[in-house]
Amino acid sequence: MALLKRSESYGELQRVVDYLFKDAQFVERLDVVLAAETFDICADLREIVNLLPPGSYTRIALCAQLNSSIAGHAWGYVYGTVE
Repeated sequence: MALLKRSESYGELQRVVDYLFKDAQFVERLDVVLAAETFDICADLREIVNLLPPGSYTRIALCAQLNSSIAGHAWGYVYGTVE
């Protein structure tokens, strides 16, 4: 039986979310995509970001959407969830 290991990229998406909402109450999908590219997050997490539907997000709404995609891929343990 293989043991799951946390990725070296664990927590990268949380840094992106923290950065985006440092001074903002709402962000657009494009802001999230650009921040993810700026932080050079791993390909798996870029895939999660690219799944975001167009729109404007509060921190709570963005985290719910990202966490839903992370859970759907069963990557919560490997990459972590966001809050």
